[in-house]
Amino acid sequence: MTKTLNVAMLGYGFMGKAHSNAYAKVAHFFPELETRPKLQVLCGRDKAKAEAFAKIWGYESVETDWRRVIERDDVDLIDIGTPNNTHAEIAIAAAKAGKWVACEKPLAMNCAEAEAMTRAIKEAGVPNLVWYNYRRVPAIALAHQIVQEKRIGRPFHYRATYLQDWTIAEDVPQGGATLWRLDKDAAGSGVTGDLLAHSIDTAMWLNGPITQVVASTETFVKERMHQESGKLQPVKIDDACMFLARFANGSMGTFESTRYARGRKNFNTLEMNGEDGSLSFNLEDPQYLSFYEHTRQDTGSKVEDHLTGWRKIHVTNFEHPYMDHWWVPGCTIGYEHTFVNTLADFLGDTEKGQRSRPDFEDAWQTQKVCDAVLKSAQEQRWIETGVDA
Repeated sequence: MTKTLNVAMLGYGFMGKAHSNAYAKVAHFFPELETRPKLQVLCGRDKAKAEAFAKIWGYESVETDWRRVIERDDVDLIDIGTPNNTHAEIAIAAAKAGKWVACEKPLAMNCAEAEAMTRAIKEAGVPNLVWYNYRRVPAIALAHQIVQEKRIGRPFHYRATYLQDWTIAEDVPQGGATLWRLDKDAAGSGVTGDLLAHSIDTAMWLNGPITQVVASTETFVKERMHQESGKLQPVKIDDACMFLARFANGSMGTFESTRYARGRKNFNTLEMNGEDGSLSFNLEDPQYLSFYEHTRQDTGSKVEDHLTGWRKIHVTNFEHPYMDHWWVPGCTIGYEHTFVNTLADFLGDTEKGQRSRPDFEDAWQTQKVCDAVLKSAQEQRWIETGVDA
């Protein structure tokens, strides 16, 4: 028996498109789900743009004030795809109104907001989701499976990079509807919240809590014109960030992110080294997971010397995570499918009455690390993250 979930999408930008596609496609590829999303309301500040977006994607109606959306009886889920400085107020109001809440990352501007949002969600007892979609890349999900199967053994190292190059030019403005990520008042931080939040979430999912960090940040272009005021203003976000980390399991981590890596468009990598094996992944080649097996998990013996070496696994077989819902083996899926996979897990878990992750609680823990990174960069010392063990 199916049931309709009336969705209100707040925002019509990049994430509005990615989320709308997931709502539109999830029932086609995960037909076992009882819940059927319906594109009920599209909300955006610019009515003409909102109406154009709603027409393309098939939303039933348009609003320009998120408060009216939350008041509507024909809305079950509020999806927050707006700039970071709006997340807290919207999420708390939606939770108090008894709505399901989905929110883009980073969850909040800072840890205090994230805590307040998480507590509001818990008090309301509503299903909730934060769109850390890279957990649902099949290759990364396979990496998690391999770690859970103890094929890596005792972990020693975790390293992550997230590199882009789109803000190198000094004439790129800040602020406004399109470049709010460069405006600290709207974004909260630069690459730390926008890019490294993804890396941190993935790292803690694979390797457990990050307990300590020491960091350094840099802003290469100190002033940019603001799109809305037309005035030259100081740039207060971080263009680049690097930090060292210690995990609760005793392993060490290195993280680097920048928007000044010429030629890198969305270079998101991870590597994990353990006593019995290693893993490596690159989002720009997402259908592959590289795995080095030193010790066979089934026998506990060392792999024969003439067979050692990195194994490049093409993650498209039906036995790989999520792939039995897509195409035949050998056919890859892309970026947009990670949102469909994320939504399918969220709906399926909610139908079963179980916690679906990553949720607000998980995103709050990630925010703790982000805040500790920025504090460490400012104070130039090791900082305890306070992440729950």
